[in-house]
Amino acid sequence: MKKITLLFLSLLMVLGTAIAQNADSKWAIGLGPGIYHNNEKGKIGFAHEFYISRYLSPAFDLRLNSNGGYQNSGIDFQDVYLNLRWKMLKETSAVLPYLYGGGGYMWDNISPVIVGDGDGKGFAWNAGLGFKFPVSTNTSLFLEAGFTNGVNGTRGANGNSDYLVEVSDDMFKLTGIVEFAFGKAKDEDGDGVPDRKDKCPGTPPGVAVDENGCPLDRDGDGVPDYKDDCPDQPGDPKFNGCPDTDGDGIPDKDDDCPTVAGLAKFKGCPDTDEDGVPDPKDKCPNTPKGCPVDKDGCPLDSDGDGVIDCEDKCPNEPGPASNNGCPEWTELVVPTIYFDLNKSDLKPEGKAELDKLVQTLIASKEFNIVIGGHACDLGTDAYNMKLSERRAQEVVKYLLSKGVNNAYIGSNNYGESKPAVPNTSEDNRKKNRRVEWEVSKVKKN
Repeated sequence: MKKITLLFLSLLMVLGTAIAQNADSKWAIGLGPGIYHNNEKGKIGFAHEFYISRYLSPAFDLRLNSNGGYQNSGIDFQDVYLNLRWKMLKETSAVLPYLYGGGGYMWDNISPVIVGDGDGKGFAWNAGLGFKFPVSTNTSLFLEAGFTNGVNGTRGANGNSDYLVEVSDDMFKLTGIVEFAFGKAKDEDGDGVPDRKDKCPGTPPGVAVDENGCPLDRDGDGVPDYKDDCPDQPGDPKFNGCPDTDGDGIPDKDDDCPTVAGLAKFKGCPDTDEDGVPDPKDKCPNTPKGCPVDKDGCPLDSDGDGVIDCEDKCPNEPGPASNNGCPEWTELVVPTIYFDLNKSDLKPEGKAELDKLVQTLIASKEFNIVIGGHACDLGTDAYNMKLSERRAQEVVKYLLSKGVNNAYIGSNNYGESKPAVPNTSEDNRKKNRRVEWEVSKVKKN
């Protein structure tokens, strides 16, 4: 019998492949050898124990035990018990102490003479203390000590049936047990962590998880790696886990200037002078606002005189900065503007001549300019005086409309009193219907 028990125990240890008994693997079997002490006989014998256990809760298991005891004379007792095991610590503890107790049925070999029907068998109870030692995910070892209250019986004293005595084979027992659990843990998301331990049970298939069944988050930013575009840099969930160092609303991975706040249209780079060229590409980052620039962000200088167009009063004529980019003249030469008979309206050719002068006049603030209006001798003196005035004013108004400052431009009217040539022919009279310029240089202090 001993050899069979040991062989069966060895086989279980080799074949045990289930998970230690818990909420997922709720069934277990246990088997082990032991020794017992028969209190009434005062003898020690070999014992075995086999049980089937059912997990009830983290604190309780229910066991159906089958035990047997052997001495030199053969089988001493056999019993079956239904025991409740109370686990005193958490399942994850390295050593799990427990208490057990229950009742059952015993068959006791009360010898040498058994008298009376039913003697040597009947109800018995047991109780004890044990320790569980989890060895691996599929095996646990138990060391268990307990007391069995045996059944009462009658036998002959010292082998003499004439002298009967009442006996009870109470005993203490010490047993070593190997337990294997079986059953399949539920793992609905297939991440290798059973549902009862899985704090993130809805993890998508194939996603790497930690011991709690939650997706890995290497940078600890609250965005799991499988959703994190920057899994090794703590970032912001609204940027899929990527950082935005400069806080400009553009994640660093898309930001050409990640440490300086900028604009989305320039991939996160600033445009300090607001010229439409981002700072990293701007060779002239301090261009005055509103100035037109080239592709490098530098202000245009159309005439190449070193005065940028937005500050150059004569952007198409080279001139020194001291004269606002306009040429300096020692003499101001202006054309005569001619009119039709009895007319004060500017003719197209007259406007064209004035347009050529506008930029020069604007830049020539060192000159005082007076527009003189004239007429031919046709008509009365009074009429011609008014006509010459209208002609002078027409030129002044046109120049003012083009931006020539009226602070240094005025008008005079002379009627027919100052002809350019004698009014002796129609050709001469055409030359007298005119506006001329009176220019004087301003004296500087």
